[in-house]
Amino acid sequence: MARRPLVAIPAYHLADGRVGGWVRAGYGLPEGYVHALRRAGARPVLLPPPDRDEADAVLADFDAVVLAGGGDVDPSRYGAEAHPSMYGVDLDRDALELGLALAAARLALPTLAVCRGFQVVNVAFGGTLLQHLPDVEGLVPHGSPVGGTSARHDVKVAGGSRLEAVCGSSIRDCTSHHHQGVDRVGRGLTPVAWTDDGLVEALELEPESDSEERPGFYIAVQWHPEMTADTDPAQQALFDALVAAAR
Repeated sequence: MARRPLVAIPAYHLADGRVGGWVRAGYGLPEGYVHALRRAGARPVLLPPPDRDEADAVLADFDAVVLAGGGDVDPSRYGAEAHPSMYGVDLDRDALELGLALAAARLALPTLAVCRGFQVVNVAFGGTLLQHLPDVEGLVPHGSPVGGTSARHDVKVAGGSRLEAVCGSSIRDCTSHHHQGVDRVGRGLTPVAWTDDGLVEALELEPESDSEERPGFYIAVQWHPEMTADTDPAQQALFDALVAAAR
C-alpha cells in the first residue's frame, strides 16, 4: 500500500481554560482541515509552535504544508503599528509560520495557505496588510473573526492561473470571516483572484525572472475552503490538488 503524503499544519495555541476540563493550555486545529486532507488521501500532522529547529529541518519529513486560519499577524512584522482591532496575536506561531512559508518555497514543497495563512505568506515575502477592512470604503462584507461572523461571496479567478486550473474561472459562495486583507503584495507573489470590490482573495508564487522555472503548487486563499469542502467540490479541489502535487 502506497504511503499517504504527510501534510504539516501548524496548530493553534489554546490558552489555559480554553478547553473545559484541561488542567493546562494545549494545541488544536479546526477539524475541517483534517477532514478535507483525509478525503484527498493525505495524513495531516499538527505542528505545535514554537520550534527550535530551522524551518527547512522542520519540513524535511513532509510532503506538503497547509498554513491555516487564526489570529492576526504581529504588525511589527511588516513595519506597522497595531490597530485597536488586532486580536489573537501569537508571536511563536508567527515565527514558525513565517519561516515555513519561505522554507516551503525554497524546498518547492506544495503549499496551501488559508485566511491567516494567506496573510502570513504575503508578510513573509515582504508584503503588508490592511489591518481593519471596515475602515476601507467600498468593500463588501467579509465577515468578522471575532464572534465567528461569516460572509459568503463569489471570487473571480485570473485566466491561466493554477487556481483556475484547479477550481475554475469563478468560485461561488466562498466562506470568509476576516477583518484584514492584502495591501502591498509581497515579492514574487501574483494576485489571481478578487471579490467584486477588488480585494485580493488569492495569491500564487511566481519565479523572480523569466529565466527561472515556475514554482510548484503554492497557492494562498483569503477565504476558508475547509469550511464547505465536504459539500462543495470546488473547495475540496484545493486540497485534492495539494495532495496530488505532494504525491
